[in-house]
Amino acid sequence: MTQSVTSMLKDGQDYMKTWPLKRELYALFPDCRVVAATRFAVKFMPPAAVLACATMLNTLGSEFLPQALAVGAFFLSMPMQGLLWLGKRSNETLPPQLSHWYQEIFTKMRAEGCAVQKPQHKPRYRELAGLLKTAFEDLDKAFTRQWF
Repeated sequence: MTQSVTSMLKDGQDYMKTWPLKRELYALFPDCRVVAATRFAVKFMPPAAVLACATMLNTLGSEFLPQALAVGAFFLSMPMQGLLWLGKRSNETLPPQLSHWYQEIFTKMRAEGCAVQKPQHKPRYRELAGLLKTAFEDLDKAFTRQWF
């Protein structure tokens, strides 16, 4: 399944909003670190790009305009790289062991009476993110401590 870059960026933004940033998940998934780094990059890289370009042009002069633009483009591409990675990751199917874990958590949450969506036959990381977000928001600490 081939996706366009714009749809991957949108999926990455949605996945970044959905993924729960809980300390229990940092050891299990690289997604937490990528989400945190991407949020940082979205916030601070555009001003850093402007500052770097302005500093280069002020220091070295206008004959270094192509190099200054390249540096600015590099700084601006960093948040996009994180969003592209997250967009690709959100559409990957879970490996068998994680899929089994997803099914177990889903079954326990349904038994507790949580409002969860219909289980997926081949769940993706985006479904896992939604399930984990619901688990951390709706369930008490004792239940989530059992799984994480």
